[in-house]
Amino acid sequence: MKPEFIGAVGVITSDLAAGRSLYVSDLGLPLKQLRDTNFLHTDKLPGSRYFGVWPLSEAAKACFGSASWPRGRPIPQMFIELEMASPAGVVRAAAELEAKGHHLLHGPRTDPWGQTVARLQTPDGLIVGLSYVPWMHRRVRRTSKRKARARSR
Repeated sequence: MKPEFIGAVGVITSDLAAGRSLYVSDLGLPLKQLRDTNFLHTDKLPGSRYFGVWPLSEAAKACFGSASWPRGRPIPQMFIELEMASPAGVVRAAAELEAKGHHLLHGPRTDPWGQTVARLQTPDGLIVGLSYVPWMHRRVRRTSKRKARARSR
């Protein structure tokens, strides 16, 4: 397994109104609501490729297909997504973790917006995504090409 970079990080909240108040109103983060969801996000915050505030009910639906987080599982407070080089890299990384005895919340799948992701939960409750988001890799390639041209001058 070889993650290329941290693609996303964020908090998980059981109270979206309180989360919006803290992160948008009080901290001034430029978060926008993702269409057809309650997920707040930005890719405009320096030092982060993508930061989000994910409602617990939507995290539960993404991981378990239900709006309720299962009893007996730690309630997550954060998520992090590690970007793989390709969708096939997500599949390989997920298989590698399962072979090492990790139980995935869900196996690799491609969401309607193009993200390929598999998720697991740590014993502490953190949701870790193995992910491939196409637009994040296009930006990395453009930045790498600009840096290479600047070095050759």
